[in-house]
Amino acid sequence: MHNSRIIPKKILPVETHWQKELANCFTRLESLLDYLQVSPPADAGKLEQHSVARKLFAMRVPRPFADLMESGNWHDPLLQQVLPQQAEFVQKHGFVSDPLQEQDSKHSGLIHKYQSRVLLIVRGGCAVNCRYCFRRHFPYKDNHLSSSQYSQTMAYIAKDKRLNEVILSGGDPLMAKDYQLAELAQQISQIDHIKRLRIHTRLPVVIPSRINDEFIAWISDLSIKPIIVLHINHANEIGSDLTQKCEMLRAAGVTLLNQSVLLKGVNDSVEQLENLSEKLFSAGILPYYLHLLDPVKGASHFEVDKQVGIQLLRELIKRLPGFLVPKLVQELPGQPGKTPIDLGLEP
Repeated sequence: MHNSRIIPKKILPVETHWQKELANCFTRLESLLDYLQVSPPADAGKLEQHSVARKLFAMRVPRPFADLMESGNWHDPLLQQVLPQQAEFVQKHGFVSDPLQEQDSKHSGLIHKYQSRVLLIVRGGCAVNCRYCFRRHFPYKDNHLSSSQYSQTMAYIAKDKRLNEVILSGGDPLMAKDYQLAELAQQISQIDHIKRLRIHTRLPVVIPSRINDEFIAWISDLSIKPIIVLHINHANEIGSDLTQKCEMLRAAGVTLLNQSVLLKGVNDSVEQLENLSEKLFSAGILPYYLHLLDPVKGASHFEVDKQVGIQLLRELIKRLPGFLVPKLVQELPGQPGKTPIDLGLEP
């Protein structure tokens, strides 16, 4: 680790547009549906039956994301991802609070599951609460790092020479302010054996204004390679604002990847997956992973059978060039990396 300390560019701590959007999120189902002019269909049950699911997992939907939804359509694929539903009360065997067994980490705020990568829980909150989130029950309060713990974490990373990449996660790491991210990223970049900084985020998708001049300033100043892995499940999530922000990120030297989750009623058709890959590429984003749903308690209504997923990918391979076909994977506790799903393509 270098002795010299790189001083990040000074960033004015003023409230930016994205923070105002964050403060104005929809938190009540009735308000969101009224905004979208949506009523539950006759076979969906009463609104009150769905709204009570907010007690299981709080509702949070930014207005820019709501503006991408189709007015009057209960089944809109973006709305379905954030819509509290009575189905969340269904208890299904195998669906648990900690599906990836992350909650017993030896190091608060740090998850070291893979040999060459370490993951930091930078922020517990998210700009949007996706109902299928595998960390919807994660004890973020117990994994908040103090200043002294950050120092210990940096020492841990510096000591393990097998590490070459640090992943900022959460929650959503971009919920942190830019001056905080800048200082953290510069500390990481001073560790000799770290080659890449990866950021997993959904915030630019739901509030594109999060990618502002301050963000571009610090990320373009890094001495290590920055990678942003976005979380986009449907082509309709890629609006003109996000596309413009992706252009800014690429100009700043950021590699853009995407990971999706295969979700029933959202993207479980070959046409939807094909459209997603094509629109991602048009925005300068490469498809990376398509995850089978992590079996988290409260999200069983999103489950797509593994064999259906395999068939979808087999069909997708026929339609798209290889670089636009995401890897179908499943994350299993205790495994050294994502587990690829065998598509059975060999004769």
